[in-house]
Amino acid sequence: MTDPSSGAALRGAVDLSALRNRSASPSAGDGPDAAGAASVPSLVMDVTDETFPQVLELSRTVPIVIDLWAEWCGPCKQLSPVLERVVTELDGRLVLAKVDVDANPQLSQAFRAQSIPMVVALVAGQPVPLFTGAVPEQQVREVFAQLLQVAAQNGVTGTVTADGAPDTDAAAEAPAEAPLPPLHAEAFEAIEAGDYPRAVAAYEQALVENPRDAEARAGLGQVRLLDRVQGADLQAARAAAAAAPTDVDAQFAVADLDLAGGHVEDAFARLLDLFAQLPADDRAPVRERLLELFALVGDSDPRVSRARGSLSSLLF
Repeated sequence: MTDPSSGAALRGAVDLSALRNRSASPSAGDGPDAAGAASVPSLVMDVTDETFPQVLELSRTVPIVIDLWAEWCGPCKQLSPVLERVVTELDGRLVLAKVDVDANPQLSQAFRAQSIPMVVALVAGQPVPLFTGAVPEQQVREVFAQLLQVAAQNGVTGTVTADGAPDTDAAAEAPAEAPLPPLHAEAFEAIEAGDYPRAVAAYEQALVENPRDAEARAGLGQVRLLDRVQGADLQAARAAAAAAPTDVDAQFAVADLDLAGGHVEDAFARLLDLFAQLPADDRAPVRERLLELFALVGDSDPRVSRARGSLSSLLF
């Protein structure tokens, strides 16, 4: 986690200039008024490459928390409800902007999303790195408290009101979610703690007990990917891969980082190129890694369908 404890955190981490001048949807909010308040449809909003400029402008009134996520990312689905809950409790002092990295490649590139979930903030139009990965709720609260201090130091002290308040009666009537199976709960706790090997072990045990546990199988693939990319340096990995085009481990490292960062097609293309270059006897590990990544993204994704077709043509 980056410590956003001073105004220096606002300088130079990400260049957002290319995204400033797009036309923004008027539905994103009515903008700040003279009293330093603004109106938005919701304290939690989906943001796209096209609507981002208005969010950037709103950050001059209130800090914006950016949640970079993807549909196939299990830890993202774990973290997002925590972010939404904490932002909502802060009652308009923060706004949460959710960015699907698959649907918004320009924002993903602008924020250098090497792995997800990735959480950054905007204060007065400038980025503030916060943290990467699913972190415990208490840590989220502490980071957001620091963010509000940084915002105050930089003159961003406004609030927002949401036009569409949630229906509290309907929320109260919603059925409570069923508790997680014990091994799944253990895996989630381990993910929150950043202990990916323990999460892998929990999911593996769940599959031993029930080989048809689809959620455990999906979770296992996701957490194995997180374990592989944890602490990895993308630039160093790319340099190693460029120096050794047929080194399986070097190419795997970059493909993992690309997939974790939402660059799905790049990851698939790298491994398909590697598969094509290798002798037939050396291809099995590459095919297995491709199938693992296909499962992470999901068979319904058209990028998986295209990559499967390419793999089949190379096999036969």
